[in-house]
Amino acid sequence: MAEPSVRELSIAELIARKLQEDIVLGRRHPRERLVEQDLCADFDTHRGDVRLALFELEKMGIVERIPNRGAIVRDLKPLEVQGIYDVREELEVMAVRILPFPVAAADIVKLETIQREHGKAVDAGDLLAVFHSNVQFHRVLFGLCGNICLIETIEYLAQKVSGIRSCAYADPGALDSARRDHIAMIEALQNSRRDELIMLTRRHLKPAALAYIRVYRQRFGDNASAN
Repeated sequence: MAEPSVRELSIAELIARKLQEDIVLGRRHPRERLVEQDLCADFDTHRGDVRLALFELEKMGIVERIPNRGAIVRDLKPLEVQGIYDVREELEVMAVRILPFPVAAADIVKLETIQREHGKAVDAGDLLAVFHSNVQFHRVLFGLCGNICLIETIEYLAQKVSGIRSCAYADPGALDSARRDHIAMIEALQNSRRDELIMLTRRHLKPAALAYIRVYRQRFGDNASAN
């Protein structure tokens, strides 16, 4: 009997994934409490599964657990976001700087296939599909560099700021711009244009952080953003 190609997710993993999606889509907001009893009822499960899910989200940097208060959606300050994005930019540029050219045709086809799904999701306004296809696109792109440590670090930092994406997703223009960047990245890979790929990598990161910082300051004020 053949083994299944995709492992079935545990209840805790499913809860963690759903909570991450809710945070990414802006259904749960920074500083919002994640009450274990409520989550048990929402997911029809017991505290053990919920606590495992919250622990996983804490490791990802999306949730913060405060002693004697429970878990909250992590409140990333603008200075933290800017610091993370500064590091992300340098690491992602490093990845595209060391990936070998020419890129295999099969890898180009894989990126094109993912990007077609991303484009369909943008057109349909399906933000959940936009999120997952975007994650997959960059996972494949940066995976081309072959440096496992670098790939894992890039993915960890991307997960850590996944909660800020809802601000950019609220702007259809930003989504279309991201789509155009992806297409241009594929073309740069096809034609071994490394300098162009580096430029696109730097540009592609900026809108999400800027959108989040703008919304954060509107919601919490300038004093909160400086902490």
